[in-house]
Amino acid sequence: MRILVIEDDNILGSALQEFLREQGYAVDWVSNGSQVFGAVSGQVYQLLILDLNLPDMNGLEVLKQLRAQGHQEPTLILTARDDVEDRVAGLDAGADDYVTKPFELSELAARVRSFARRQSGQSSPVIEVGPLQFDTVGREVRVHGERLNLSVRELSVLEMLMARPGRVVTKRQIVNSLSAWDADFSENAVEVYVYRLRKRLEGTGTSIQTVRGFGYLLEIDDAAAPTA
Repeated sequence: MRILVIEDDNILGSALQEFLREQGYAVDWVSNGSQVFGAVSGQVYQLLILDLNLPDMNGLEVLKQLRAQGHQEPTLILTARDDVEDRVAGLDAGADDYVTKPFELSELAARVRSFARRQSGQSSPVIEVGPLQFDTVGREVRVHGERLNLSVRELSVLEMLMARPGRVVTKRQIVNSLSAWDADFSENAVEVYVYRLRKRLEGTGTSIQTVRGFGYLLEIDDAAAPTA
């Protein structure tokens, strides 16, 4: 999932970017409202995290303009404004969630995971494909109860594949979801991570198939498939 953080405080903005990247997301960060419009016109985001007290324009005005332009990116307002009136105004302007500062990073992470599950159609925090179980809260994968040791990037690629079992995920979708502006993450890098995942998944009853010219899909091997 690709996230745009809109936060004018350099310390908080940098911390949010680093924290969310550690959770496996691609994260871009802008520090004022006017930069948002250029960002969303050149990139597809699955979530906006929006501060209201921006130096050049009110965050609510940013959100209203985005919605008026047809942008429907899910938006989480993250602000020090904690009055009920502010919450109502934010939700009425088109926000999907509202978190007040100060906040716990664990709570923010849980809310972001909720957005991710919603977009992938998952109601449970655990994604199951055959013998694979992906705990999106603990950020770990288990096979028959045994934990697979995967890097953050490997986890993120596998999560995308597990969220769409039997369906093709293109290289471009993976790049767009996992790369940030300042990160060197190409389609060649995707091939490397898929190769590593294939090695990790050997003997698990699942495999990653290449659909030439399109991308990859995760399949349950015949021997591991449930029988009627």
